[in-house]
Amino acid sequence: MTRLEEILKEFKDGSKSMSEVLEYLEKLPFEDLCFAKVDHHRGLRRGCSEVIYGEGKTAGQIVAITQSMIEFGASVLVTRVNPEKASEIMAKIGDMVYHADARALTLKQEETAPVPEGTIQVICAGSSDVPVAEEAAVTAEFMGNKVKRNFDIGVAGIHRLLNCLEELRKGTVYVVVAGMEGALPSVVSGLVRGPVIAVPTSVGYGASFGGIAALLGMLNSCSPGVSVVNIDNGFGAGYLAGVINRQSVARDNEPEGPQADFSVCRNYE
Repeated sequence: MTRLEEILKEFKDGSKSMSEVLEYLEKLPFEDLCFAKVDHHRGLRRGCSEVIYGEGKTAGQIVAITQSMIEFGASVLVTRVNPEKASEIMAKIGDMVYHADARALTLKQEETAPVPEGTIQVICAGSSDVPVAEEAAVTAEFMGNKVKRNFDIGVAGIHRLLNCLEELRKGTVYVVVAGMEGALPSVVSGLVRGPVIAVPTSVGYGASFGGIAALLGMLNSCSPGVSVVNIDNGFGAGYLAGVINRQSVARDNEPEGPQADFSVCRNYE
């Protein structure tokens, strides 16, 4: 049950007044905090509350946005938060959890309806890619998806990937994170059925140009079914994977419609 549904039920039961309901509804489009306009309506539109991008914001600003969302009943995900800033925030909001590898803070208030089936496989090429991969994994889990991690299985030791291939093929959608030349998503896409979301990272030596080489390699993948997000954008990949996984499962659970009749097709043999 969403917070809006709870409010309306409480009004129907008489435990909430009309003025309290109207005060809540006034904030539905967004709440203006002067330095930020908090989109309280996003959870209703998208199925997931607004996510706070922590880089470039002060701890005080993040606390104010988080408190606004808490008051509204939303769960909170803050990305790109270093340990020092996270400590400041958690000193003010004690229920938050810091995911150090992902550099993310989460606070679960409303129960996100879990996706009953389907697994998002988050894969990364090397240990240096783990922070971006973890950002994707934490984001997908925040959205209610089941996530399976397989890290440090890059093409430099392809036997590591092949060793877990049977397990990988059970995935619904794949987030594949790699730096250097960015070859891993193409390899994975050639081995599995589900869509692959490729994430180039800024990991690599000089000629990698801060992830540009990996980005171009992924954009030029010869394996169909690969989409590419921006360099180091684990959040974007995790969010997209979560949306795809939820829709895939919903579609699979729909009753089957009429099937195409190919009996009238001309036989050219």
